[in-house]
Amino acid sequence: MHPNDPLYRVLYIDLTKKIYWIEDRRELFENYLGGAGVAINLLKEECPRGADPLRPENPIVFAVGPFTGLYPIASKTVAMFKSPLTGNLGESHAGGRSAIAIRMAGYGAIVIKGASKHPVYVAVHGDKVFFRDARALWGIKSSITVARIIREKEPGAGQRAIMRIGRAGENLVKYACVVTETYRHFGRLGLGAVFGSKKLKAFVVSGKRSLPVLDKRRYREIYKELFDTMVKSPLMKKYHDLGTAANVIPLNKIGALPTKNLKESKFENADKISGEYLAEKYLGRRLACAHCPVACIHLAALREPYETEPYFYKTTFISYDYELIYSLGSMLGIRNAEDMLKVLDEVEVLGLDGISSGVVLAWATEAYEKGIINENDTLGLRFKWGDYETYIKALRYIVEQPNEFYKALANGVDYAASKYGGEKFALAFGKNEMPGYHTGYLGYFGFLVGSRHSHLDMGGYSIDQKALGKEYNLDELVVKALREEEWRQILSSLVVCFFARGIYKPEIVAKALEPLGWNLTPEDLGKIGAKIHRLKYEFKFREGFDLDSLRLPHRIFETPTPHGYLDEYKFKEMIEKFKLLIQKQI
Repeated sequence: MHPNDPLYRVLYIDLTKKIYWIEDRRELFENYLGGAGVAINLLKEECPRGADPLRPENPIVFAVGPFTGLYPIASKTVAMFKSPLTGNLGESHAGGRSAIAIRMAGYGAIVIKGASKHPVYVAVHGDKVFFRDARALWGIKSSITVARIIREKEPGAGQRAIMRIGRAGENLVKYACVVTETYRHFGRLGLGAVFGSKKLKAFVVSGKRSLPVLDKRRYREIYKELFDTMVKSPLMKKYHDLGTAANVIPLNKIGALPTKNLKESKFENADKISGEYLAEKYLGRRLACAHCPVACIHLAALREPYETEPYFYKTTFISYDYELIYSLGSMLGIRNAEDMLKVLDEVEVLGLDGISSGVVLAWATEAYEKGIINENDTLGLRFKWGDYETYIKALRYIVEQPNEFYKALANGVDYAASKYGGEKFALAFGKNEMPGYHTGYLGYFGFLVGSRHSHLDMGGYSIDQKALGKEYNLDELVVKALREEEWRQILSSLVVCFFARGIYKPEIVAKALEPLGWNLTPEDLGKIGAKIHRLKYEFKFREGFDLDSLRLPHRIFETPTPHGYLDEYKFKEMIEKFKLLIQKQI
């Protein structure tokens, strides 16, 4: 690590006392690189055992890594906190300008503690921190409007990040997100609710530092090698052309696209909400996170005529990707792109996590079909597959929580099903709503035991697809999935976008660290990754996570996957194998 790299500086902000200070935490970065590795250590230090996730004692940790600002696609910030949705590890990654802004402000991590008595937003401009009164921003209907107001008041245009919550975060919906810039999100596990519990409406950061490099010639050589691989080889092309929406048709073709609350795994209207269709009919712009040459963010331009003015139109840019198309499209049986885009836009305005929102609404629709809930519960709404107008009204009710039913939905599908019934088709894993991959054993195994219950933890959905037509050796695949998650700890400590995981292999990572002043071998990196994963699991166990208590929704056994019907007994075997591996580490 370069001795003058400001990465080791950690900014602490206390919202209760309205004070801040900076500490030299060089030892953390030297041992854990940055990002997730440093964040889990800071979370363990700052979050008391058994802390209520929505009380002041739950800290928020933002962390970046040694590649941030220096190598391409090292564009993500890691947020870590105790999740109000799952009650254990909360970890969410977002791009936009957040990572570069934190690094250029001169920090490797930022810890936000305590809670304000009244709404505030915090602005960090280099070494100065400002606590701004946000009472006038609290309650504004759209998260987009909040950002527009703040950007007029704060300096640093073009270099700053503006992270903020919508009404969902203010009202403590447990899957509220934090929106950063426009169209990027700390989406999963309820960071927005933690912001809301602290009366923290927004967090702004900017800076103009330079970053030191030990061997500039070698750095330029490796940078060029990485950059050329990204832009001249086909490895990243699909993300630029269609984005992750390219997955819709292939997953539908193999019967892995969850549809209508996973009652089906193929959607008859998949072609009307596919990446190809959206690109042809609606694509308005592509955007990139800061320091990314790929530009995977796809914006649809939705053009709606004014009712009383001929030839006048309102045009709204709406971000879409595979996960949103799955959760707010096929899972809800929405048959055309325009209706789906309107639901996506409402989720953005309210500041909700799109995946959780869609899974919650899909459960409510099936529960209504089966008579588990009725119109007294839904305040007159008649949930029906494909009825986007009802879904938009329901999203607003979830945020406002006018009765016990919508309060239950605001707590997530696992909680709602525990109160009303319908657990068999409540699609949550470790209390987190499922991602969009009905691919087979490894996909679901990753949702269950991944440290943040995300498809991105182990990439099991990808392993499932590569195993098609081959013999499944589940014992071997459990080990492979665990090793993959351990390696991903390195990527999320550097912090590299997982889309570039096929480029940032252990050898090139070790090589790229050298001109920055690090001397680590691929074997060293492997050990650090395993250590970070162990720390995450220690935190989960400390907060009550129990592998023996995991619930498998019965629905996943009722609908065939590309590997056929799944066997519950095999999952139990896989979990036992995983337990032995974890017990050896802890």
